[in-house]
Amino acid sequence: MTTVNDENATQHPEQEFQDAVEAIKFYMESQGLTQKDLVPMIGSRSKVSEVLSGTRGITMSMARALHQHLGISADVLLKEPVVGSGEPVPEIDWRRFPLSEMAKRGWIRDSGDLRGNAEELVSELMRKTGHRRVAAALYRKNDQHRANAKTNPYALNAWCWQILAQANEKDRVQAVRCFENPVELMSEVAKLSPAIDGPLRAVDFLAQNGIAVEIARHLPGTHLDGAAMKSADGIPVIGLTLRYDRVDHFWYTLEHELAHALYHLDDNSGSFFDDLGLDSVGDKEKDADNRARESLIPTDIWISSEVSTKRSPMAAIGLAHELGIHPAIVAGRVRYEEQDYRRWSQLLGSGTVRDLFGV
Repeated sequence: MTTVNDENATQHPEQEFQDAVEAIKFYMESQGLTQKDLVPMIGSRSKVSEVLSGTRGITMSMARALHQHLGISADVLLKEPVVGSGEPVPEIDWRRFPLSEMAKRGWIRDSGDLRGNAEELVSELMRKTGHRRVAAALYRKNDQHRANAKTNPYALNAWCWQILAQANEKDRVQAVRCFENPVELMSEVAKLSPAIDGPLRAVDFLAQNGIAVEIARHLPGTHLDGAAMKSADGIPVIGLTLRYDRVDHFWYTLEHELAHALYHLDDNSGSFFDDLGLDSVGDKEKDADNRARESLIPTDIWISSEVSTKRSPMAAIGLAHELGIHPAIVAGRVRYEEQDYRRWSQLLGSGTVRDLFGV
């Protein structure tokens, strides 16, 4: 692969580039490269075109390849405008982000003067997502919010950017197989639940099928269980907070957000943010609820099962064994239908999920 020579680099010092696109175009011209030559570094002709037009952000994997083969520094490749020109964004009061908590978790640098450097610090996090227009995208009014009325939008956006930044740091396969038979995929995910490390297996399984799953504890004021978004390179990203550290809650939340990722996450729907303790709002939320329930315990099997009438722990364990799922999922279904959240606590696997992910 051709790399830029020192002479050309000296003629145009990297600090003069306004953004990554300008740098890439300069190196293309200086080395006589075409868009086709960038395909091995960026992924496809369409992606190359979108990157050069400024409509697609540069992911970490793209940045590594461009740095290796063209010699562009990482600082330049990550030097992207947060919001595209001509795209209105509501005015942001940068000091209203939960800066202390974000710094404590390592999401932003602790500069010593968080409020004074708030715009710079939060903008760095936004750039890590790889989205050139991430601010506008996540403030869009048509995003799907199954959210508490008290939700703090600054905390919510900070959490979303952290999830996208984590996803952008990893190399992901393109979502191909997951859309061929989404019903089967969701069912296969549910079948991973009986294993002690089932949640970890599910995350790895989905990554292999083109869907990123990232974990980040919820911030105060988010009232959030999970979300479904898209990465800078178009890969579905599921974010989970593990707000309730229970096996049943993990699997239902994962399947709910997976339904959004497979069926609803198109260019017109925006992102989905869910407080699953609230009633469904809108057709897509109701559809995600139904698909999650069906993937875990099909309705026809539930209705004909012994547990639907006897409501005994042994019946619940028997149904779980029959379906090849964790008994906590059956117990959670009973608790939800009866609105009795005091029963069968011993079956829920409380306090076991967060430790798997180290959060």
